[in-house]
Amino acid sequence: MQFNISQLFLSTFLIHIIDTFAYSVRLNSVKSRQFALSNTFFNLFYLVSLAAHTLQAPLIGELMDISLNQKNDPLPSMRKVIWIAALGVLMGSLLTPTFLSCFSKAVSNLERSGSVPSIIMNTLRFDNIRKFFWYIKLPSKNMVNTLPFRKIPGELMALNAFVTGLYTIGVMSAFYSTLLVNTEHRLAASASAGIINTAANIILMLFVDPKSSIITDQALRGNRPYEDIKALVVMLIGSKLAGTLMGQVLLIPVAHVIAIIYQ
Repeated sequence: MQFNISQLFLSTFLIHIIDTFAYSVRLNSVKSRQFALSNTFFNLFYLVSLAAHTLQAPLIGELMDISLNQKNDPLPSMRKVIWIAALGVLMGSLLTPTFLSCFSKAVSNLERSGSVPSIIMNTLRFDNIRKFFWYIKLPSKNMVNTLPFRKIPGELMALNAFVTGLYTIGVMSAFYSTLLVNTEHRLAASASAGIINTAANIILMLFVDPKSSIITDQALRGNRPYEDIKALVVMLIGSKLAGTLMGQVLLIPVAHVIAIIYQ
């Protein structure tokens, strides 16, 4: 595969847009009371993100190979990837109201038709693509300013930002660490992204997901107002953006930690 940095940028952009949309599925689940159906339909979008993830790692590996062969520093390109990731989160946050409007209609259609392929074919019709622009809705200050952010634990957002930072730079730090170790350890170091992602998953599953799931379930049962879920989603998206930008700070230190393991 011939390396093209625009492919790396595009895959990163798609990954972070779709990951940002994932937070907003909670809103549709609570509002429509169709939790299982909403998650099932969103898995289609997740497949696109998964395909982009599959493409991203080899492209970063190609970037490292070219840098080693040409004796260039890959760091500037990696930092650009992080900026593209942050841009993807920002774009995803701006398009969240539009996504929710379209997603809600698609879930309702899925319930009626029971066929995912028919919904996909119907969506790809020219008339429906043209109608998409009618649904574009940007977030407003009034939409955000009235939300009860104080009800959402701040430490939850801090942990989500840290986890996002690790996810953002896991693969890049692992590949960059190959420049910091002896030649015989380069292959092992490049495969260490799994260590970083596993650490992030542990933090996510132990501390972030349980608390956010409790808030979501309480809203589903009617024990919390819908505005609490809105506040949760806005803060999760905001902390994701902060965490993505934090990747600029974490990139090199995490690479050095990996290098220490293989000293």
